[in-house]
Amino acid sequence: MYTFNGVLRILLAVMFFSAVACTPSRRTLSIEEGWELLGEVKANFVRDQDVVEVLSANPFTHIRFRVEGKDIRLNELNVHFINGDKLSPQIDEVITAGKESRNIELAQDGRQIRKIEFKYRSTGSILEGRASVLVFGKRYQTGF
Repeated sequence: MYTFNGVLRILLAVMFFSAVACTPSRRTLSIEEGWELLGEVKANFVRDQDVVEVLSANPFTHIRFRVEGKDIRLNELNVHFINGDKLSPQIDEVITAGKESRNIELAQDGRQIRKIEFKYRSTGSILEGRASVLVFGKRYQTGF
């Protein structure tokens, strides 16, 4: 049989853990001026190939990747443009967690991107967690 104090303690514990579990896990992402977040994917160790569908209508001159949580090795990259063209630059780059890749030039006068396909390998053990890969585009600036 439960006492009033025992039930009250259980209720308070449940309310506390519910409140903690329901708090939003938001993060703040600072983006350098002139750059735009195009998409984010989570590495899953099974299929290290992802596609970021770009919803922005802005033209972009460069793209780059930021990795969080765990290092990756970026092996292959295909950038598909709105007009049907495809850019496949040679890439084999290790991007360490908390760092960014080099800037990958698309066109000096900007191109509209439809999607970005890339293949990569997560480093280390799955027990260490998964990497988040963020893709950024540098917006083409017209007339100053």
